[in-house]
Amino acid sequence: MLNVTVDEIQRDPLKYLRQVEAGETIVIVSSDKPIAELRPIASSKQLRPYGLCAGEFTVPDDFDAPLPEDILNAFEAK
Repeated sequence: MLNVTVDEIQRDPLKYLRQVEAGETIVIVSSDKPIAELRPIASSKQLRPYGLCAGEFTVPDDFDAPLPEDILNAFEAK
């Protein structure tokens, strides 16, 4: 983790953004107090496993059956 001042960030922001892009976490300080943290965004490329909730619920046989008229009318009412 690297501490840098606001002035240092303003002088060369691309330098610090490249470091963040490379995986570095940067803490921005003002008057020796941390005010912000720049860090890489965690990659969310990992796919969720298939069947993660298997057995936790069942789909009813009439899942795709048409809705009753009164419910359809409630959605279509203006």
